[in-house]
Amino acid sequence: MNLFDLPKLPLSEELITILAENGSVRIERIISTGQMSDWYDQSEAEFVALLQGEARVEFEDREITMIKGDCVMIKSHERHRVSFTSSEPPCVWLCVFYRP
Repeated sequence: MNLFDLPKLPLSEELITILAENGSVRIERIISTGQMSDWYDQSEAEFVALLQGEARVEFEDREITMIKGDCVMIKSHERHRVSFTSSEPPCVWLCVFYRP
């Protein structure tokens, strides 16, 4: 698999592909083309890398703008949401969820 082999765009919803998982770790590729999210409060911690595109991630106390190559650690139960994703180019995310 190539992480940059993209489906026909634009997408009406984010495309989430589970690349690998076991009982404690899940690795996903997510493709976004302008979608935003509701607030998350997840029990897993998450390492997020933006491989392509631009995005904004909002936390209760801050907002970060991400560009290609940026990454962020999200602690378990740290409320956050994606408030912007570019569509040209689409966002390609690599996310690693794990139990701390």
